[in-house]
Amino acid sequence: MTWMIYGANGYTGRLVAELAVARGHRPLLAGRSGASVRAVAEPLGLDWRAFGLSQRRAVGAGLDGVDLVAHCAGPFSETYAPVLEACLSTRTSYLDITGEIDVLEAALARNAEAVDAGVAILPGSGFDVVPTDCLGAMVVERLPDAARLEIAFRAGGGMSRGTARTMVAGMAQGGRARMGGVIETVPPGWRRRTVEFATGPATVTSIPWGDVSTAFHSTGVPEIVTYTQVPGGGAASRVQALAAPVSRLPGVRRVLDAVVARRVSGPDEQRRAGSSSQVWARAETDDGRSVTGVLSTPNGYALTADSVVRVAERVLAGDVDPGAHTPSRAHGPRFVLELDGVTLHRLDDAPG
Repeated sequence: MTWMIYGANGYTGRLVAELAVARGHRPLLAGRSGASVRAVAEPLGLDWRAFGLSQRRAVGAGLDGVDLVAHCAGPFSETYAPVLEACLSTRTSYLDITGEIDVLEAALARNAEAVDAGVAILPGSGFDVVPTDCLGAMVVERLPDAARLEIAFRAGGGMSRGTARTMVAGMAQGGRARMGGVIETVPPGWRRRTVEFATGPATVTSIPWGDVSTAFHSTGVPEIVTYTQVPGGGAASRVQALAAPVSRLPGVRRVLDAVVARRVSGPDEQRRAGSSSQVWARAETDDGRSVTGVLSTPNGYALTADSVVRVAERVLAGDVDPGAHTPSRAHGPRFVLELDGVTLHRLDDAPG
């Protein structure tokens, strides 16, 4: 069976391609720029294709003979739809590495079509949102009558150009959380709290992370708030609140994208190897019972490459049922513990 990495010339796509080859795979590489994709494919001895996403017929032709697409070209709000539509039309399974709430919601809403086509749709198959989704599912598995779920993470090592562009694209939306089972818009940084990561306590600030979408589909818990450690804390949230209306202007967005293109490239191998990430989750019932989970992971980009290759292996082996799934629904809550360098430090009902 044949699988494709679309966006293989991007920072994360290249990492996925290199790891896939190291594990004995021969994925087909693809992207919009033939010269850029070729520069990645030839040193790895891989076949490649070039096609853009603006014409539906070209995307469908680009997927000819492909059983699975690992879509790594963000921002996914701009790129996921033509790839996913082509996958459903050509009966090709689809995975991506988005953490964008609206993209996750839209992809998961295609469950019936995926079942009819006999394919798997697996959004959020990287650091966004495998570790947070799996840990959230673990704590709720211990406390199935939970009414609230809080998830926090701390990521080290810096970000890629694609991640930075996605953040720019999301600035205009402000904060988001799930309340009463519904995704609501909330002020940026509307909640702050202290959590006990494996490396010690840290103050975290609410952000619109992908689990606002996926954790609900994975657990059914109606109230979900997601957090991260933000440099500057409350001050940074106030700046974001002031900047959000301005960032909706097309001219401002173009300027910010240009700054990202010039100044952001992604952490090098040494920085990835020397950094790690922390994840915390807490489920709570209305009567005050709670379960807390804590895990640590390698650098988020290293985890993403590992996760994408393992998910691809599972799909191609026929181990994932047709349909649209969150990571924990597709592979089980403990899937994250199969990834290299992930450690579960705590899963209990002690205070925390």
